[in-house]
Amino acid sequence: MCNSFMCFGVVSFFWCVFMYFPIIQVFSGNLFGPSYFMDYWVVGFLVLTAGIILRSRLWIRLTKWKTRDEDEEQEKGTKKGMIPKGSLGWPVIGETLAFIACGYSSRPVTFMDKRKSLYGKVFKTNIIGTPIIISTDAEVNKVVLQNHGNTFVPAYPKSITELLGENSILSINGPHQKRLHTIIGAFFRSPHLKERITRDIEASVGLTLDSWAQLPVVHVQDEIKKMTFEILVKLLMSISRGEDLEILKLEFEEFIKGLICIPINFPGTRLYKSLKAKERLIKIVKKVVKERQVATAERKNSPANDAVDVLLRDVSDGASSDKQSQPLDFVSGKIVEMMIPGEETMPTAMTLAVKFLSDNPVALAKLVEENMDVKRRKLESGEEYNWSDYMSLSFTQNVINETLRMANIINGVWRKALKDVEIKGYLIPKGWCVLASFISVHMDEDIYENPYQFDPWRWDRINGSANSNVCFTPFGGGQRLCPGLELSKLEIAIFLHQLVTRYSWTAEEDKIVSFPTVKMKRRLPIRVAPVERTSHIPVEDH
Repeated sequence: MCNSFMCFGVVSFFWCVFMYFPIIQVFSGNLFGPSYFMDYWVVGFLVLTAGIILRSRLWIRLTKWKTRDEDEEQEKGTKKGMIPKGSLGWPVIGETLAFIACGYSSRPVTFMDKRKSLYGKVFKTNIIGTPIIISTDAEVNKVVLQNHGNTFVPAYPKSITELLGENSILSINGPHQKRLHTIIGAFFRSPHLKERITRDIEASVGLTLDSWAQLPVVHVQDEIKKMTFEILVKLLMSISRGEDLEILKLEFEEFIKGLICIPINFPGTRLYKSLKAKERLIKIVKKVVKERQVATAERKNSPANDAVDVLLRDVSDGASSDKQSQPLDFVSGKIVEMMIPGEETMPTAMTLAVKFLSDNPVALAKLVEENMDVKRRKLESGEEYNWSDYMSLSFTQNVINETLRMANIINGVWRKALKDVEIKGYLIPKGWCVLASFISVHMDEDIYENPYQFDPWRWDRINGSANSNVCFTPFGGGQRLCPGLELSKLEIAIFLHQLVTRYSWTAEEDKIVSFPTVKMKRRLPIRVAPVERTSHIPVEDH
């Protein structure tokens, strides 16, 4: 039933969304080109046609199955725990429209909070034609994240699986996923990388901020994306600024546009364009990998310089026969996939840090004071900064944690149950999806006092008790905890250090939009000016 129900829901729902969404965007001031409208109107016509053909047949089947599913649900409830309470909403579309509407509001967690007050911290609903369990309970989320592979598997939109393939890092499970996670994580934590990447990030941030001072207005969201992509590509492939980097960036931007789209692949559609961009992107990366394959064999005993080195050495060790058969394709594909997490999370986190600090002068003054203290010490000693210098800036790390908590760039993860699972008395039926909602935990007033207030000092008051994989999960958790967690915090810390010790800025009014991804509505325009900070800056007690 679920497959047919999902098909019917997707047909009806996407007809509404994809026919009216472009019109809404125009009236809200977000204008797009002709090709954008062609994608939506063509797909909308096809979806409507499919809906007319399938609607009557599927509706009859759904009517028959409704009673049977209710009986099955009751039977499961008597055998094990109870399926969480909740509402499946309207026929076909469920509660999808309410879910999306909250994403455009100033408080996107409202959808969860309302149902949590009615049904409890774990409840059922229906989004895009399929029943799901939503957990706003930190302990339930922890179980979902930790029971990976044998109980829960990733569940992503079809456009993502079509674009990345069934063997992508996001989809693979078991020993293969665990090994990739281990070797990449070990590389990111290696002393050799820590020393080199610190210098690389400092250089990129310095050049970027120097360019900002020459511009009348800086759109932070756009400019930081350029910087973080440069750092990411250097970490993965050791490619520096130049023509190759620009071409790579253009193809990558075209590629990721298809991550959330209608999964229809024919000329002219978004998915088709993104798949073609992926082919060109893989070709560019494969050329780099091929050149490095020979060099890696010659210096096998020296430390790995980047992720290409790490993956090529893993292939040459014969860890997998599949990787041995087409090593260039394997390594190139994984490098492209590893670009994706850093494309949105890092620039969004840095942009929102600037936004929150602009709105909180007391927190900004405290951040300036702490960073100027360490800068003066370094100037007096003549020593270079190292990884631990940045990571030991306690208030800076508080600012980073508070930004990540409020930003909720990864607002949750979707998993699919491979079998009936009982957690804290709740039954999650086999085949149902589970949304472990991180944003609900991060904005829970029972865990964080005044959760909508930007308060870096809260991390001192709670003594790190919430800074765990239970109540603070900006990078996920379990076996899929982001291996670049510490590296990400380093990058943000270096950016904030150079920004507040060398420049001042004024920000224009802007708002955070949370759907379909977290971003600033106007890309956060600011005006930047270089400053000489030498004296002690008084900071109010907090």
